[in-house]
Amino acid sequence: MNEQEIKQAIQKAVIALAKDPKNPDHYHELAKYYAMQEEYEKVISIYESLLAFAPNDMDALLNIGSIWFYEKEYRKALKCFEKAMSVNPSNYLVYYNLANTYAEMKNFAKALRWYNRTLDFISTEPEVYNSIALLYHDFEDYVEAKAYYEKALSLDPQNLTALVDLGNVCFKLYDYEGAYEYYHKVFEIEPTNQTVALCLANTLSLLKKEDMANKYFELALTLEGDSYYRAIICYAISKSDFKRYDEAIELYKKAIDTNPQDAKAYILLGNMYSNLRQFEEAEKQYKAALRISKLDPDLYILIANTYYMNNEVERSIYSYKAAVGLRPENDEFKLVYIQVLEDYIEDLRKDEIIEEF
Repeated sequence: MNEQEIKQAIQKAVIALAKDPKNPDHYHELAKYYAMQEEYEKVISIYESLLAFAPNDMDALLNIGSIWFYEKEYRKALKCFEKAMSVNPSNYLVYYNLANTYAEMKNFAKALRWYNRTLDFISTEPEVYNSIALLYHDFEDYVEAKAYYEKALSLDPQNLTALVDLGNVCFKLYDYEGAYEYYHKVFEIEPTNQTVALCLANTLSLLKKEDMANKYFELALTLEGDSYYRAIICYAISKSDFKRYDEAIELYKKAIDTNPQDAKAYILLGNMYSNLRQFEEAEKQYKAALRISKLDPDLYILIANTYYMNNEVERSIYSYKAAVGLRPENDEFKLVYIQVLEDYIEDLRKDEIIEEF
């Protein structure tokens, strides 16, 4: 439906509701059209009016709970889902929504409890296993996550969510061959997916398959998507890993031209220059990043490290001090600053003793 058709449908639903205000169907119809327009406050208001005289309307409870969920009002969402559970304890969607809500609240035990309760009612739904896998994934239990993703795939071998996430889990477990296998299955289904092409490229780079990695990096840069800037940076990192430093530098510069207001490419290029002991170039990149992220203490540490490695100890001390000032609670920053300062003072004293003799 286009916008004009939705407006006409809303007018008809409002008239029908006015004529028969005790008919729940009219409320659901009107709420549906407002949802199409993403006017969720009106949707909530309509459902609350319905629940005022029909407090056990299951669809209203689930729908309003879902809106609160997507608005990140998790306590309000739980209240709706718990009420729905008391109305119909045999509806698996209630338990699934409860589980998803607790998962977003980072309550592992309750989320897992309600996911398992969902499986009591519907044990052949791949998305439930995907959700359990994601729960374990979020809590960094990658072995359990892998098992549940594999269960989802046993029920739906072309389930894109499971394939992508299983590739990610294998990547986390340093099983790059496995990651490549799952990413490639996704790529066979969606050969124009830029993110998947980039995942393949990164995985092949770690597998030290340079030519194949380059092929997928180049492909990722030609595909439409939101990962163009990230693809350039990943390509540059890969080039650096294969010691193609000149090519890596050009790619970092391309990334900077693509998104000059993001500090990441400047920092990575600075790191690369620092590793190549081109300290003046490194300093330029870090200071360019600092113009974007003016109060980032980590940048002052990088600049200080550059000065220190270039035997400009006094300048490094000022930068270490600036980092400590910006993040005084960081003990690591303090220890480095104190150690460098103490070494510097000790060296000065040694020089004074030598001059006396």
